[in-house]
Amino acid sequence: MTSLFFVRHAQPDYRKGTDSTYELSEEGMTDRLAAKKALEGIRLDAALSSPYRRSIMTIEPIVSERGLVIAEDIRLCERIKGEGQCNTQEMFLKRWNDFDFCEKGGESLGHTQKRNVEAVSDILRSYKDKNVLIGTHGTAFSTIINYYLPDFGYDDFMRMIDFMPWIVRMDFDGDTFLGMEELAYVYKEFHGVK
Repeated sequence: MTSLFFVRHAQPDYRKGTDSTYELSEEGMTDRLAAKKALEGIRLDAALSSPYRRSIMTIEPIVSERGLVIAEDIRLCERIKGEGQCNTQEMFLKRWNDFDFCEKGGESLGHTQKRNVEAVSDILRSYKDKNVLIGTHGTAFSTIINYYLPDFGYDDFMRMIDFMPWIVRMDFDGDTFLGMEELAYVYKEFHGVK
């Protein structure tokens, strides 16, 4: 069995930087230790991450303690935002109701799902019967869950939007999905309109 331990990043500091360079807030730096605690005693054979800074920073305490090196995979990055993007409840619902919808210059949930699931498929082939840590994002990871559990949708996404970090194990036999378990999360209210 292959187990993938997904860690959605801790709270970012959106005041400076860009989507790929946002670092963790002071609270996020503390909260990331919840992911380390949730994974204590679990063997991890490899670590991969979105190259976005907040994802890497969230899993750094886990990998440094275990002597692992983080392999970055751009396919695991967050949904690419478009022009005039707004994260309102109405827009979240529109995206989840139409996986092909995107703002100009942005990425649909369907495209985000396709590249993330391609990365997961490659990870499952490369790390068969291993335990793999994966640094990820809320929307990107939600599309992965939706691929394996199609009933996971808008309401589930809105539940987890306030979880930073969010630690979830997904188990596979080869590329066959067996199930998932939520291991831990830290509640941090989403900074945006809901």
